[in-house]
Amino acid sequence: MADWDPALYTRFEGERTRPAADLLGRVDLGAPRLAYDLGCGPGNSTELIVRRFPDAEVVGLDTSAAMLDSARRRLPALRFEAADAATWVPGRAPDLIFANAVLQWLPGHADLLPRLFGLLAPGGVLAVQMPDNLAEPSHRLMREVAAAGPWAAAIGDPAVAGRLGRMLSVDAYYDALAPLAAEVDVWRTAYQHRMDDAAAIVEWVSATGLKPFTDPLPPDLKAGFLDAYARAIDGGYPARADGRRLLAFPRVFIVARRAAA
Repeated sequence: MADWDPALYTRFEGERTRPAADLLGRVDLGAPRLAYDLGCGPGNSTELIVRRFPDAEVVGLDTSAAMLDSARRRLPALRFEAADAATWVPGRAPDLIFANAVLQWLPGHADLLPRLFGLLAPGGVLAVQMPDNLAEPSHRLMREVAAAGPWAAAIGDPAVAGRLGRMLSVDAYYDALAPLAAEVDVWRTAYQHRMDDAAAIVEWVSATGLKPFTDPLPPDLKAGFLDAYARAIDGGYPARADGRRLLAFPRVFIVARRAAA
């Protein structure tokens, strides 16, 4: 997949940062010494951690060179490093591992989340937020449009591009962590983002979930796919009373605390 576009991602920064703030609000840590922000992106979630825990050493990690460059410009005093959450191991055990909207890109959650939890220092917290919107019109229509046009062969299996089957149920996340943790809090929230029009919804997902569908396409097929997808989105999200569209965006939250020594 092509590298991320920080400028496109941050066009909806307020809406994207709100779940990170809600997740951090449920993290109960007195004075953490070391915190990692997995999938830090352009640093918006990292900035929240720094504000909440100003005395902690906060490190941002991402696989995207473009996102890391953007984060370093935003927070030049912090350390940002290239790392993959699937295989990352810290040099010393952190008090907080914060993963906002990143783990949904990775498979094997039944093993991944316990592995990350096991990296914590005693009393440490794993805090995770993941979009759970693959059944929503925004993502269902991606798969339908991908399977029905001249771009289908280039995109491949829409289920693979759409990451179907990666997310677990809320109950399954609890069961994966409860035997290991002193406390586990899991919940699911559906945000209702007010969007100006269907084009704004397309722009939103173009920075994230739509990338596996559009990245393999040459310019002519990409333009055709986006046009067909925009028409589908226009029908999938009818105008509300004020003429705007409501983008329902469900997300899963997990906060798990390791027992103190």
